[in-house]
Amino acid sequence: MSRDYGQYCGLARALDVVGDRWNLLIVRQLLMGPARYRELHDGLSGIATNLLTDRLRDLQSAGVVQRRLSEDGKASTYALTDWGEQLREPIYALVRWSTPLMIRGPGGDEFRGEWLRLALPALFAGRSTLGRSVVVAVAVDGGTVQLQGTPAGIEVGAPDGSALDAVLTAEAPLVLGLAAGALSLGDVTALVEIDGDESALRAVFEAPTALPGISRGAP
Repeated sequence: MSRDYGQYCGLARALDVVGDRWNLLIVRQLLMGPARYRELHDGLSGIATNLLTDRLRDLQSAGVVQRRLSEDGKASTYALTDWGEQLREPIYALVRWSTPLMIRGPGGDEFRGEWLRLALPALFAGRSTLGRSVVVAVAVDGGTVQLQGTPAGIEVGAPDGSALDAVLTAEAPLVLGLAAGALSLGDVTALVEIDGDESALRAVFEAPTALPGISRGAP
């Protein structure tokens, strides 16, 4: 890496690798799956092409990202290495920590529905539907994610054609507030659209307790 803190400290060494601007957002995109350069650039609006190239090169040199060539050598994709994949839990922890900032609303910032595929697993970690199995979808800003709740946990992914018990259409801050346990469906009934079995949505979203530091009804 071109810069380092010069400190023999785990946090400093980690920031030497992923602390530069855009690095963790590149990791965010790759945690959702391997991507071509153009896909990465499209998912990181605002990054210059030369800066993305530099960041990818640094992350490859550090062993976080790998570049895979197609069999004919004409195309390539970027993916996380096994070590890079271990950033999932630290990033999930940061997503949970950001909840008070997120439920205030976007304030003019860009939002993409695909980012829920990273945020929701972080917010649902360690929770289950308490003996009930349901499949619901969440539609936000033209994007849709599928939530499959089982007694073992709540899985988040792209729609796979499964029969849905319910669909929730809402704005991103409301979905994030519901997933964090800061809001209940009763708090937002007038602000969302529910198609199907509301109890299925309650099984997924209504956690017994909110995240630490977050209270129901928080702004």
